Amino acid sequence: MEIKEYSKDDETLLFDLLIDEGDEWSDYYGEAGRDKYMRALESSITYIASEDTFVCGFVRCREDDGFGVYVYDLLVRKTYRGRQIGKSLMERVCQDFPGQPVYVMSDVDPYYEKLGYRREGSIFEVKMKTDQA
Repeated sequence: MEIKEYSKDDETLLFDLLIDEGDEWSDYYGEAGRDKYMRALESSITYIASEDTFVCGFVRCREDDGFGVYVYDLLVRKTYRGRQIGKSLMERVCQDFPGQPVYVMSDVDPYYEKLGYRREGSIFEVKMKTDQA
């Protein structure tokens, strides 16, 4: 298993993983979202875990000018789960940003709790009220 930084050459293989995972990721690979997600990948720090040329998982994050690293996406292919790939991807992020806190924006809290990560607050979605005429 190799963990390396994502490059544009990995795009098709990464999107194959998202498509294989099904509807949960369709906002990223669907017609409306694919271009947006490709732009997000370009402005993010992304690592992929692969076996030969087969993408088994990935993590996408952003660094906040020394204030911390925020993980937005972590996905391991269903058939590869239980092999510590997610944990290895997270360790790679921590290695590459020593001395900075790493935060996960999650909707799969039990996974991160199992890894022993400590909860630090929460995340809220802000929706502005629109004026109605």
